[in-house]
Amino acid sequence: MTVNYDYRRAERLGMPEAILCDGKSCRHLGEILRELGERPDFPVLFTRMTPGQFEQLQDSEGASLDYDELSQTAVLHGNLEPRAGRVAIVTAGTSDLTVASETTRTLEFSGICNTLFADVGVAGLWRLMERVDEIADHDVVIVVAGMDAALASVVAGLVNKCVIGVPTSVGYGVANDGRTALNAMLASCGQGIVVTNIDNGFGAACAAIRILNALALDE
Repeated sequence: MTVNYDYRRAERLGMPEAILCDGKSCRHLGEILRELGERPDFPVLFTRMTPGQFEQLQDSEGASLDYDELSQTAVLHGNLEPRAGRVAIVTAGTSDLTVASETTRTLEFSGICNTLFADVGVAGLWRLMERVDEIADHDVVIVVAGMDAALASVVAGLVNKCVIGVPTSVGYGVANDGRTALNAMLASCGQGIVVTNIDNGFGAACAAIRILNALALDE
């Protein structure tokens, strides 16, 4: 297999290519890792890497991967240089932490300061209200929520920053593996909410980076 890594993506877009491990065999991932391992000047983020994939890659390649099981992400060659901007990640419940952790790891890898506000869903609205001023003190707000995903609309009505909604597949029955949360966020009365695909914490982080890049150009 020929590895065709996009080494100039960071130059074009302000963020490097990430490697999605889902659907890739350990043999293919090993080939990717061998090439990238020889380029220490290019930090790399791996997403959706299962513990089994990580164990096999560690055993076969001896690569120095910084792996986080909760977010199923791995980093090769460390994080990027710190950069301006602050992002708040707000979750409805602790069940959303897997997706939220993918978001935080992507931001950390990209050198973006971020704060996680976990378990502040609307079932206990006082929990959100106690933290809303802290949340609003960030440049971008990412809301991660499953079930009815009402948290995204509530946050959008309380803060004046860009709100990115991430629907998760958390919930019973008619939650329908996140489709109900997706539709609720898309149908939100909160003005200007932008929405990612279901469970796409990585995509939300990248959207926040694009916004921060634009803000930096305006300074």
